[in-house]
Amino acid sequence: MIRLALPALLLAAFCSAAPAGADTLVDNVQGVTIDADGDIDTFTGLVIDNDGRIKKVLDRRDKRPREVDFHVDGKGRFVIPGIVDSHLHVMGIGLAALTLDLSDTASLAEAQAKIADYAAANPGKRWIVGRGWNQEKWGLGRFPTAAELDAAVADRPVWLERVDGHAGWANSAAMRLANVDEATPDPAGGRIVRIAGTRRPAGVFVDAASELVASKLPALRPEDRDLALQKAQDILLRHGITAVADMGTTIEDWQTYRRAGDGGWLKIRIMAYAAGTGAMELIGGPGPTPWLYDDKLRLNGVKIYLDGALGSRGAWLKRPYADDPDNNGLPLLTGSQLRNLMSRAALDRFQVAVHAIGDAANAEVLAAIEELSSTYPGDRRWRIEHGQIVDPADIPQFARHGVIASMQPVHQTSDRQMAERRLDPPRLQGAYAWKSIAETGAPLVFGSDAPVESPDPFAGLAAAFTRRDAQGRPFGGWYPAEAVSRERALAAFTSAGAHAGFAEGRFGRLIEGERADFVIIDRDPLLSTPEELRGTRVIETWVGGERFVQSESPRHAD
Repeated sequence: MIRLALPALLLAAFCSAAPAGADTLVDNVQGVTIDADGDIDTFTGLVIDNDGRIKKVLDRRDKRPREVDFHVDGKGRFVIPGIVDSHLHVMGIGLAALTLDLSDTASLAEAQAKIADYAAANPGKRWIVGRGWNQEKWGLGRFPTAAELDAAVADRPVWLERVDGHAGWANSAAMRLANVDEATPDPAGGRIVRIAGTRRPAGVFVDAASELVASKLPALRPEDRDLALQKAQDILLRHGITAVADMGTTIEDWQTYRRAGDGGWLKIRIMAYAAGTGAMELIGGPGPTPWLYDDKLRLNGVKIYLDGALGSRGAWLKRPYADDPDNNGLPLLTGSQLRNLMSRAALDRFQVAVHAIGDAANAEVLAAIEELSSTYPGDRRWRIEHGQIVDPADIPQFARHGVIASMQPVHQTSDRQMAERRLDPPRLQGAYAWKSIAETGAPLVFGSDAPVESPDPFAGLAAAFTRRDAQGRPFGGWYPAEAVSRERALAAFTSAGAHAGFAEGRFGRLIEGERADFVIIDRDPLLSTPEELRGTRVIETWVGGERFVQSESPRHAD
């Protein structure tokens, strides 16, 4: 039964949470903080004041205050700052959890069976909607077709997003409803995959072409959005994530967050980046919003897409794909359009975050920032989201204007073999180049891109310092010179992420005066083996001095 109430896990947590109006001592812990230089410092206790801020950070020698309202015994467990995921999609996480998920399928046949089973279990759904398919993981060597989707469900429309969100797969019924046929042209910044030797749509729509079908989906109700947000918060808190950069916030998403804030059930911190300048103006008006709901919500700026993704060959490359020699990818904007959008945002001091995956796209953004920085001086904190493939010659440009490299370690482990097919070895020298970019002096922040990947930050931490996947592959790490230290990885998932979102001094470091956002875990993240770190169990998650997760059971897998 669907009901618009907080998840049971959160309700249970409320019963044990320390009330916001009381001083709390969290003691007997092995804690780490991040200092002003991004280095690690340690502590054994925290005093949290009435407003949910850290009143004092205690080491072993410090006297404990006698007059506190609540005392929490950490039982010698490990405490880290709340995780700041610098790139994900909040509503996408919640909606993905409530629809068909194909991310665990290993073959086309397995996906077809799962789609058919889902349709049979949901006979009342007018559309079958889901996400997560990956033709590379299936070993298909091509995109799937509408005919193959018809074999699973033919009696109603089906629309399934690719794992990266940069392509969609439709069945024949969906294409008929969208009036897509051989006469339909490719839209600017998009591509309709055609049956070989014909103009007939094959069933997959890349980047901007996806809207031809996606625009026909039934509109979500406010109740659906509220439920999705509740589900997303539940998932994120269970993973120890207390703050996020929400990339691509729509006006409908923003209103959902506002309803949660007004109703007192917004629990994570959301640094929002509007889905284009239109949404930016609708939400922020003349500029970024103030921080709302005790630093729980702010519109920081705008997310701009410049290219697509590597998996769908939409990432914009300087030279053609190694496995598709007639294709350089899909630039979604001209250079002038990009600069106009960036200028429109910067004019009113909105922060600019540009999605760029291919080396041509990254070079174009860096060049645009170089040109615009003299017109818009000051602390702009320009961001490049993903920065997956960068020409090594362009890497020093990140440091010139302090361009924030917002990257996702798990993409490297997921994409490694696919990237080797798409690119020749010289270009792989600038692939997922975390250490090279950081060593220029440019800020480096980490996230997950959930629901494209799992939001699990401990998998991201392990990948960041090993360049290996969960099975330990490849031996020695993939281009291991680009691994970063554990300390730098932890800072990139905490304090650096807060700074990238203009939230320094509010949360991210566990220092006096900041919000008491922290996670109690069952092992030392600085000493555990990569395999142990991936198995980290989140025992408690605190946001603003309130405990929202309290679990002794094995960690959930999301």
